[in-house]
Amino acid sequence: MVITLLGTSGCHLCDVAERLVRRMAPELGFVFQKLDIASSEDLVDRYGIAIPVLQSGSGGELFWPFDDEQVRSWFNGLSD
Repeated sequence: MVITLLGTSGCHLCDVAERLVRRMAPELGFVFQKLDIASSEDLVDRYGIAIPVLQSGSGGELFWPFDDEQVRSWFNGLSD
């Protein structure tokens, strides 16, 4: 499963979220990728004040703030 971190450069919270997700990816067994919302006006309109956001390929989303336990719970819920 691929998990995408929606964020943008210069976003301190996005950096914190990235470190957390990179650390958890091997444990939970997902592939991690980043997507800069600045690449699309639609993404900026939708997520501009909400980043960082985790997104699964099936459309599930987890909005900041989140911690290890919340990411684990969210990810495990996606697998059901």
